[in-house]
Amino acid sequence: MNKALSVGRHSVVTADMKLLTTHYAIPWQALSGKTVMVTGAAGFLAAYMIETLLFLNETQQLNVTVIAVVRDRNGFAQRFSHHQKRPDLICIEQNISLPMQVNQPLDFIIHAASQASPKYYATDPVGTLSANTLGTAHLLELARNHNVKGFLYFSSAEVYGEAARVPTSESDYGYLDPLAVRSCYAESKRMGENMCVSWHHQFGVPAKIVRPFHTYGPGMRLDDGRVYADFVADAVNGRDIVLKTDGLTRRSFCYLADATAGFWTVLLNGTNAKAYNIGNPDAEISIHDLAHLVARICSDKHLSVRMEQRKVSESYLASQISVTCPDITLARGLGWSPITSLENGFLKTIKGYLS
Repeated sequence: MNKALSVGRHSVVTADMKLLTTHYAIPWQALSGKTVMVTGAAGFLAAYMIETLLFLNETQQLNVTVIAVVRDRNGFAQRFSHHQKRPDLICIEQNISLPMQVNQPLDFIIHAASQASPKYYATDPVGTLSANTLGTAHLLELARNHNVKGFLYFSSAEVYGEAARVPTSESDYGYLDPLAVRSCYAESKRMGENMCVSWHHQFGVPAKIVRPFHTYGPGMRLDDGRVYADFVADAVNGRDIVLKTDGLTRRSFCYLADATAGFWTVLLNGTNAKAYNIGNPDAEISIHDLAHLVARICSDKHLSVRMEQRKVSESYLASQISVTCPDITLARGLGWSPITSLENGFLKTIKGYLS
């Protein structure tokens, strides 16, 4: 490894990069010498995609050029401060809801720009849906004009609405109310998926789709508003774990490094115009039990779990769905399966915020 390039990467992230670039049978050489554009580059999921590419440059000398597209260059500089002045990482400040041009060849486009936190659905529904629709259209046109080798669209498990079946396969769609403001995210993700299929059908754009379920790990915003981020924030800051509901809803949680390997597997091995669930069906747990798991992981801090009623004035629009769990048969067929247990994943996540 080129130690000069990797200085400053957290040890947890380094361990994750080693695992996901060696454990999985992903054809990394397909990226050799290529230029990869990543939108939403400072975001939680996208940042690990970029870390993967930079790590591959250090360890396998792939000579990938990464073009990171962000809304705020300052946020990017903070997130990637340990990679300052790398010649293989180029930052472009751009609102992807507006048309964009890139004056150099592009080989792959990864569209991960999105306001995924429910705290934005009530405060900025138009901004939320614009990145998923207008932004997707602009990027698919860019992909078409550059004749890219691969396009990866980050959709969401929210497209299932009240899923017809749990565990949920890629065809188990359920009810979704288009007149509910909270649907700005799920409905626009659905439209983005159809755009990918349409651009592939009409113009041959090699678009593939991933539907991440709940994903956690180092680098997620601790003020994200989602309950598992709240729990990690409480643990990192030595506070009691606070439940704002009865905690009976159940979610499956996938560790970030596992999910990232799944995203790369779909981009490089998946079928065009097809969607793949990326999640961990073996890590389904109630929110109540997750709170106690996080407290147990931090036993040295003697944290308690207590309940606190969510304030009526808060803008967070909670999901009304009681259980989510993916069927990952399609992704397993590509050679991917998550390998990180809940306890180990949350332990690594908490360590990732400590020096």
